[in-house]
Amino acid sequence: MNGNINDFLNQKSWAVIGVSENTSKFGYKVYVQLKKAGYTVFPINPKLNSIDGDPCFPALSALPLKPDAVSIIVPPQITEQIVQECISLGIKRVWMQPGSESTKAIEDGESNGIAVIHHECVLVETRNMIK
Repeated sequence: MNGNINDFLNQKSWAVIGVSENTSKFGYKVYVQLKKAGYTVFPINPKLNSIDGDPCFPALSALPLKPDAVSIIVPPQITEQIVQECISLGIKRVWMQPGSESTKAIEDGESNGIAVIHHECVLVETRNMIK
């Protein structure tokens, strides 16, 4: 099941896996842009306690609610682990930022009913939504 970008953009809550304190990194840029676009955004990085004053979570399983969509900005081998976590948590939308995807992660997600977007940038797709 190939993900539909408009379906993703119509969701209300996102988790950003691979958020960074480094403002030049894509993990930070995606997190901030999704917030500016009006989404509820949960930052995930097991090495951070907070980001820009918001609590940062160590994993998807630690979130207070299941996000509608997940943006992944980590190396491909970590993405494969994240997809397995999404499967076990029943998360149905995963957006793999360019460079984070792997054939295995894409196939695992799609074969388990997850809508997967890959080789597309969430920053490009949401830039016109900034409030």
